Amino acid sequence: MVKTIDRLMSVPGAVDVGEFADGRVKLIGISLDEDTPLAGVRLSDFPSMVGKQRALITAIVRDEELIIPRGDDRLIPGDLVYFVCEKEGLEDVLRVFDKHAQPLRRVLIIGGGRIGFRLAALLEKKSINTKIIEKDSKRCAKLADTMNKAVILHGDGSDQNLLLEENIRDMDVVVTLTNDEETNVLASLLAKRMGAKKTITKINKFSYFPLMPMIGIEQVVSPRLSAINSILQHIRKGKVLSAISIKGEQAEVMEAVALPTSDIVGKPLKEISFPKGALLIAIMRKEDIIIPSGDSVIEPDDRVIIFAVKQAISKVEKILAVKLEFF
Repeated sequence: MVKTIDRLMSVPGAVDVGEFADGRVKLIGISLDEDTPLAGVRLSDFPSMVGKQRALITAIVRDEELIIPRGDDRLIPGDLVYFVCEKEGLEDVLRVFDKHAQPLRRVLIIGGGRIGFRLAALLEKKSINTKIIEKDSKRCAKLADTMNKAVILHGDGSDQNLLLEENIRDMDVVVTLTNDEETNVLASLLAKRMGAKKTITKINKFSYFPLMPMIGIEQVVSPRLSAINSILQHIRKGKVLSAISIKGEQAEVMEAVALPTSDIVGKPLKEISFPKGALLIAIMRKEDIIIPSGDSVIEPDDRVIIFAVKQAISKVEKILAVKLEFF
C-alpha cells in the first residue's frame, strides 16, 4: 500500500495508478476538471493529441458507471478517465490533460501506525520534509526514536488549530492513515479546505468509494484493495503475472503471457473476438511495448495486458486458461 501512495504522490492529478511490465507500462486514472481542455474530444482523436507518445484510453467512469468506451464516444468534465501509456511518455500525456509535474517537498502524515511509519521512512530516503501527527503518546515516542528526520507531533489530525500551527497550506500532500475511516475523511476534507494542495485518504469500506468524489475526496487508498490485488494473480486461471482491481471491484486489469498454443497468437487483433467488456490494452515483446491497433499481431511469449469489467472477467479467464495456457 505504501507503494500505491508513493505512485499517487508522484503522478500529478492521478486518482489511480497501476504498473505493469516491471513499471514500464502505466495505467493512470485521472478526473477531468470543469475547465479540462479535453471536454468534447472524441476518443478516436485522442491518439493524435498525444503525438508520438502512444497512449490508449481504456475506460471511463461516468456517474459511477464504468464503461469500455468506443472511438466515437466523447469526453466530458467529471469523467474519470483511465489510460495506458509507457513510463517514458507519461509526462507528455499528462500535459494533454493539463496536469503538470511539481516537485514534492512537504508531506504531512496523519496517523503514525505501521503504514504511516513505512511511508515516512520512504519519504525520508527521498529527502522530503515529513511530519507525522499521532494521537498515541507512546507511539509518538517510539516514532521519535526510530525516525531520523521526520518531525513527530502528538495530537489529533482533525484538530483545526493544530493544522493551522503546522502551516497546512504549505503542504504538498496530506495523507490520512489513522485506523478510523471517519477521522481520515474529516481530516482530508479539513486539510483541503485549509489549503493543502493534495490529500490521499485511507478507506477500508468499499461502500464508501462512490461517496468520496461527491464530497471532494478523489485520491483514495485501501488496504483491502491492496490485499485483493496481491491475491488476484494467484487465484486467476491462466498464466497471470499480475492483476489490479479498479474502482472497488468493478473491473480488473490482468497481465498474462501468451503461450505458443494460444488461439490469439499469429493473427490480427481485429480478427479475434474478445469478450464484450474486455479490451487488450498493451503488448510487451522483449524490450518493446506496443499500444495495440486492430492490425497488431500477438506473438508467442508476448506479455499482454487486458482490461475487463467485472462481468467479463470469467470469460477473460477462459481465454487465459484455455487458450493462453497449454494443459
